[in-house]
Amino acid sequence: MIRFERARAAARVRVMSSVYSHSGLSSFENCPRQFYFRYVEKVEVTSESIEAFLGKLVHEVLERLYRFVGEGKVPRLPRVLERYEAWWHERLDPARVRVVRSEVPIDFYRETGARCLSNHYRSRYPFDAEETLGLEEMVHFSLDEDGRYRMRGVIDRIARARDGTLEIHDFKTGRRVPSQERLDQDRQLALYQIGLSRRYGEAAPVRLVWHYLAAGVVRTSSRTPEALQALREQTIRLIDRVEAEHEFEPRPSALCAWCEFREICPAARSASPRASAPAPPVLAP
Repeated sequence: MIRFERARAAARVRVMSSVYSHSGLSSFENCPRQFYFRYVEKVEVTSESIEAFLGKLVHEVLERLYRFVGEGKVPRLPRVLERYEAWWHERLDPARVRVVRSEVPIDFYRETGARCLSNHYRSRYPFDAEETLGLEEMVHFSLDEDGRYRMRGVIDRIARARDGTLEIHDFKTGRRVPSQERLDQDRQLALYQIGLSRRYGEAAPVRLVWHYLAAGVVRTSSRTPEALQALREQTIRLIDRVEAEHEFEPRPSALCAWCEFREICPAARSASPRASAPAPPVLAP
């Protein structure tokens, strides 16, 4: 307890020197104590959820696929799935991967990943609708002119559509598809748009694209300059809240079951997942 109090007293100074991300800010909104463990104390993590493992693997296979496409090669779907299956069996370590829903067999998750890849491949083949400009690309940017509010993120795919529109693509492996209203308020891809504005110009038309792979659903949205400015201001206020925080109180919820700090957080031990609770999304850094 003494160690936590001392660390918490210094937290504001340490956090103020940070570069923020959408996932970090979301962590703070969901549970300040999780944010503290992850970004302030930087507790070492030796395991990950099966959902996170699945999401990262599907992203890696899609990155590999699009790199082949960029070289003028389009591998057949069986080859893509063969690579996925090989990586799944090579990398799945039962000692490191946590399965919260123990009643769900591991093969369900493996099959979900294969379905995600198959849905995307069939819907995009022959992969000539856009020109890929970047894959798993790290972006760094500031929300203010002075560089006080610094952000970073990893964009799954940047593309140029046939109509000249710049597209920011995000691949989702979760089963839920949000409403259009919610996507029109989404922070993550809109922040990436801000991050790319210096590279491609403020006036460049931009389309935000979400691929809900398991459901085979694609959703799009766009932002006006006024909406982007409002997002800048909202995010700056959120960062101010983070940097003014001293307590980092836990916020127990059904998501505690998937938290990597469950074993060291007393609040998480008392929380249990509801059968209807959705698994947390896999967020970019």
